[in-house]
Amino acid sequence: MKSLKAFSKEQIRNKIEFENPWWVSKEIDSYYSKMKRRLYFKLFSPLVYEKNIKRAVVLMGPRRVGKTVMLFHLVQDLINHKISPKKICYLSIENPIYNGLSLEEMLLHFLEITEQQSSEELYLIFDEIQYLKNWEVHLKTLVDSYHKIKFIVSGSAAAALKLKSIESGAGRFTDFMLPPLTFHEYIDLKNLSHLINLKKKEWKGIIGNYYQTDKIDLLNNHFVDYINYGGYPEVSLSAEIQSDPGRYIRNDIIDKVLLRDLPSLYGIKDVQELNSLFTTIAYNSGNEFTYQQLAISSGVDKNTIKKYIEYLEAAFLIRVINKIDQNSKKFKRATSFKIYLTNPSLRSALFSPLKKDDDFIGNMVETAIFSQWGHNTGFTPYYARWKNGEVDIVSLSNEKQKPLWAVEIKWSNRFVKSLQKLSNLKSFCLKNKLDRTLVTTLDIEEIKEDDGLTYDFTPSSIYCYTVGKNAIDRKISNPMTINH
Repeated sequence: MKSLKAFSKEQIRNKIEFENPWWVSKEIDSYYSKMKRRLYFKLFSPLVYEKNIKRAVVLMGPRRVGKTVMLFHLVQDLINHKISPKKICYLSIENPIYNGLSLEEMLLHFLEITEQQSSEELYLIFDEIQYLKNWEVHLKTLVDSYHKIKFIVSGSAAAALKLKSIESGAGRFTDFMLPPLTFHEYIDLKNLSHLINLKKKEWKGIIGNYYQTDKIDLLNNHFVDYINYGGYPEVSLSAEIQSDPGRYIRNDIIDKVLLRDLPSLYGIKDVQELNSLFTTIAYNSGNEFTYQQLAISSGVDKNTIKKYIEYLEAAFLIRVINKIDQNSKKFKRATSFKIYLTNPSLRSALFSPLKKDDDFIGNMVETAIFSQWGHNTGFTPYYARWKNGEVDIVSLSNEKQKPLWAVEIKWSNRFVKSLQKLSNLKSFCLKNKLDRTLVTTLDIEEIKEDDGLTYDFTPSSIYCYTVGKNAIDRKISNPMTINH
């Protein structure tokens, strides 16, 4: 029997040279250089330039949020900062040609090809690191052994990456989470920032910034587009992909996560069960669920559902929101809870894009707004639910567990003229000593007073934009809030 052939040293080196065209051209491929940088790049790049702390940078996030593009933008940024192009090496671990090679072997190939020493200041990027078994052990060894080299890695199975980086890389890794696009980033990426105006608003003698638009109908059209396509940079910018988002997102994102990443990470045998559960949740994003209901509708055992929900949340596909009662007390046993997709575009890819007046659009407006709050890593939102009422979003203070604010999300203007229809919100605010609340609308901006309670009516699209923008601005002004 003939022995199986392995890739030759020459084939491996040819591939490494092919993946690093800037060694010759002095710049990245125009396909990437033409793409606008995500606003998160301002937060990510300083971690790479950090010299005092000897740590690898681990760029994590769901599939297709732009991690690879950000890595190429990093390469160009390094070159712009007068780093010699040959000192920067990019390797995609997903490529079969590297199968069986350790990270150190790949590093040694790079050094030999470029005739450099490991004692020089170099930058080595490993993309899709999760395809290497025990990657975190390999990476820790490299960080400990090669003090002059900055290692940057990325991976899509973010939860497992984070878990392993905490277990094995304590003090060696800096984790950076790249979430789906915010609505603010979407507007920036599509060069639509002229639609938004910065204004000043006074409340209780304090003047603060808020955002406004003179073209609310146009902004709302873009908001609906964002809900349908906007979580992913590539989909946002490509009319071709938008004509069939299902093929792109379902095949390349959902199937790979549900059928490959999660089963391999957690040993899931019945992928159809997992798929059935996720489809049920995605279709009903923003609804309240119980394990019993999910078991009946998806046909999956209750105990299995609990595990699968943990896995789906760990893979950044969904977010579970817990409830409080009318007095803002948490429940000891959570028998019911809300689940939101972390990215509203997942639903339209699985089923079909929504129109402005579709029945389910309200749920997806809510999902889009909750996805912005997901960028506030230190913030835990709740919803309030009691016998006769509900409030969509409540923020509790960490110290006293008392409400700081409450928001009701509506894709309609009818509540502006009928404050009595907001009686649940009013009763919650008065019971919890809140004198101001925010209610989103379709396109009306107005402030109303009733019984000592101020209602701040703001279009949902503007509120969504504001939450996403504030999250990034806060991180830029206070980098310590980033996950590292």
